[in-house]
Amino acid sequence: MASKKRLGDVLRERGKISAEELTRAVSDQQGKLQKLGELLLARGTLDRADLISALEEVTRVPYHNLREFPPSVEALEYVPRETALRYCAVPYDYDDRSLTVVMAEPQNLRTLDELRFLTGKLISPRLGFRDEILAAIEKHYISAAEEEAEAAAMVESKDPLDDAGKDDVGEIEFISVSSRESAREAMAEFQAELTHRRTPAVRLVSRIIARAAARRCSDIHIEPMSSATVVRIRVDGVLRELMQVKGKLQNSLVSRIKVLSDMDIAERRAPQDGRFMVNLAGRKIDFRISTLPTNHGEKVVMRLLEATSALSAFSDMGMDEEVIAALKKILAQPQGMLLVTGPTGSGKSTTLYASLNHLRRPAVNIITVEDPVEYMLDGVNQVQVHTKAGLTFASALRSILRQDPNIIMVGEIRDAETAEIALKASQTGHLVLSTLHTNDSVSAIVRLVDLGIPEYLIASSLSGIVAQRLVRRLCRCKAAMPVSPELRARLVAHGLDDAGATVFAPIGCPECGRTGYRGRVGVYEVLSLDEPLRRAVRAKAPVEVIRQLARSAGIKWMQEAALEKVRTGLTTLEEIQRVIAFDDHRPDHCGNCGKEIAPTFLFCPFCATRRIATAPAGESPARAAATGGLPQVALRTPPGVTPDVAQALGSAPTSRGPSAVPDKPRQGSGDAGNGEPSHPGKSGKSDFAEVSAEVQDDEVEVVPERDADPAESVVREFRRTFFPRRRKP
Repeated sequence: MASKKRLGDVLRERGKISAEELTRAVSDQQGKLQKLGELLLARGTLDRADLISALEEVTRVPYHNLREFPPSVEALEYVPRETALRYCAVPYDYDDRSLTVVMAEPQNLRTLDELRFLTGKLISPRLGFRDEILAAIEKHYISAAEEEAEAAAMVESKDPLDDAGKDDVGEIEFISVSSRESAREAMAEFQAELTHRRTPAVRLVSRIIARAAARRCSDIHIEPMSSATVVRIRVDGVLRELMQVKGKLQNSLVSRIKVLSDMDIAERRAPQDGRFMVNLAGRKIDFRISTLPTNHGEKVVMRLLEATSALSAFSDMGMDEEVIAALKKILAQPQGMLLVTGPTGSGKSTTLYASLNHLRRPAVNIITVEDPVEYMLDGVNQVQVHTKAGLTFASALRSILRQDPNIIMVGEIRDAETAEIALKASQTGHLVLSTLHTNDSVSAIVRLVDLGIPEYLIASSLSGIVAQRLVRRLCRCKAAMPVSPELRARLVAHGLDDAGATVFAPIGCPECGRTGYRGRVGVYEVLSLDEPLRRAVRAKAPVEVIRQLARSAGIKWMQEAALEKVRTGLTTLEEIQRVIAFDDHRPDHCGNCGKEIAPTFLFCPFCATRRIATAPAGESPARAAATGGLPQVALRTPPGVTPDVAQALGSAPTSRGPSAVPDKPRQGSGDAGNGEPSHPGKSGKSDFAEVSAEVQDDEVEVVPERDADPAESVVREFRRTFFPRRRKP
């Protein structure tokens, strides 16, 4: 391979200069920033055309005369003025993939990489003289002051609390988390530009981050549209518009963020993920970046994670004493599994980290597997999922079990394999914490069954389920309002009978951004699995039975917990309705024993009383019974009951009122000789039958008297059809 020629050797070989002139020029060049060709040209020793020909041979880059062929205005928008001066390079032309740049040093690889990072295009270099490039910059670029004014005009603020004349960047430091040297150099360059107030795009990125952090936002959305780029922030779970960016800053804004996140800025057709950190006035904030190609460009979402959020106490998260006691009781168990359920953004990870913060101590080995690792906890071994390297939740769990852990935290259960390994780990002396995407606590059991997990494994492993939502908390500018009749009717319909004479409403002030809400508070329901619930799950009981047993155990549903926060003035009815799906159906109660029964039950599973009619919504069964008349009791056909059967049930004689018609069970035939009714334990009944106490539906048969009403035959036929008697094998 031939050695690379130098400019002096080429000129001497061509006879353009002598050896003495070359030696003298090289000696004079020492200690100066001037290039050899420029020095010879300035002395008049060499003609410009001869120098251009020699440089093209040495660099193998064609020459471009900027005086005769000026750059296009569109190409100049890709490289800011200060960058062009720093690298002595002017963009000349562009296409869909590349940008043609006239450079004084077209062989400088670092300059080529920086320009490629900045513009997001492949760089096609052209040779140019330094004086020609500087003259073109002064002629075709606007001044720095004009550029700053133009950039400010391209940003239209949509924040009502924004002061247009105030520069709110403040003390901000960008920290790279990449191990690549090029990424660290790019971050240092970004910080230098921010310090010297040079590039408008750098200033814009810093301004967006500073304003978003000051408003305690959780996400920043940068969305390109047809006419402008919209910047929105999510504050307390609700998106609001921050600003609009127009003109050439749109592409520069996204490119700068991708440089900070160590992404490939030339790749615009595929989604990418990245990360960087910011030290903002002593607050260390971790930014998780995600890009997505759209019709008008790349959409960028930045999630803000603050390290102090992981150290929250249970009481600071909105949990009342009852919820805290139930959660701590579950966490105090030496083994078992705790599931935290809810949609994305409901605070599940914060609850898990708060639980780990409560559990961590030197005598306990805690290992987590997460995707991604959101918060760093001292004393906790945290593992990041790496799918491309084969490190998934399931594979990491298998390795973790060989690391002698006491407590295991799985970031999310996404498949059946992960769920089964986690449940089995909870049976082998480990306390397992994880999350699941379901609407409420009982639905988590259904979700595990849908994943293919056996019911016996769920019943023996699961210790408790926490379902949660986050609702906005009223700001201190709230005002007390009298409860109107319409609002009281809505509260009563939703289950809040003791709303009081006043409620609180949002007003709005500068601290809350004129929204009336500041911060968020959690709404929780905790389901602790006791023995009846475990037997019901093991026996594949329907969801209605599980809910009924949970209610009997004293669970407070999420809807009830949310209404309690309305009553105490923490939030509003409109806010909890925005987040929580309400069920306006009032629970039905047995007219005989007063216990709550599922709406699909025709008979009370507690006292074997037939259910015919129920009280209207908003009226308790006790009050309906106290009225003592049919007009106060609304007849409703339970699901699955035909109209003729319902009519027969409604017209059947009763001795306990219209809502309760008890059957007269005869002596059982299985143990009949001693005159005692059949016992469920002696007839081989399932666990489900024992849990739901539907003994009369499976084992006891109604024997009508000779002068009984004819409707009894219809009732008997209905029960024989829908509740067949189980025969002994």
